[in-house]
Amino acid sequence: AKAQGGGMLLALLGWISSCVTTFVPLWKNLNLDLNELEVWNMGLWQVCITQEEGVVECQAHGSFLALPPELRISRLLMCLSNGLGLLGCLLAALGLEGWRACEGKPGRKRRLLQGGGVTLGMAGITTLVPVSWVAYNTVLDFWDETVPDIVPRWEFGEATFLGWFAGAFLAAGGLLLACSARSTTTATPLAPACRRAPAARGLAGGHHLHPKNADLVI
Repeated sequence: AKAQGGGMLLALLGWISSCVTTFVPLWKNLNLDLNELEVWNMGLWQVCITQEEGVVECQAHGSFLALPPELRISRLLMCLSNGLGLLGCLLAALGLEGWRACEGKPGRKRRLLQGGGVTLGMAGITTLVPVSWVAYNTVLDFWDETVPDIVPRWEFGEATFLGWFAGAFLAAGGLLLACSARSTTTATPLAPACRRAPAARGLAGGHHLHPKNADLVI
């Protein structure tokens, strides 16, 4: 039960973090040397400019097809991860020991728990792949020698680290839930054997009646 609770908690934290990572424009950060009062942030859906006064201006990406390949595929994989995470949490919740769903069918609860764990593991993988891909391309662009040093470089944003944690939480939670499914196979106790009533004893030998006022026959 403790492993199932811990796995479910990790899965929920990972799913929420994955949803936040998908939609926040913090995948890349850019500080301009010419104008240090502005900070550029890029996400999968929009680019935002944060000024010193705290004013934030965001603009959505123009066209899906005009995006770089890593951003296009990252959009699809992150949306898929969010859907798989939600499905995995629902399946795993139905298979938990404390829930009444399928209470009289331990085999079905075990399959639901295992299916939820596997689905959450897939959600973790589909989160780690796009985040790592964008981070890898960011490193390549940062150390590209063909680009002059004057040109500002994109760096890791906060969403990159949040996405790594989200993928790790989803994978770890799914693994715990899938492994804890073995403990749900508790044997059903057998019905107690029927016992004969104590009153049945003596019936085979009959009752010996001894009347008090019996007449003697001479």
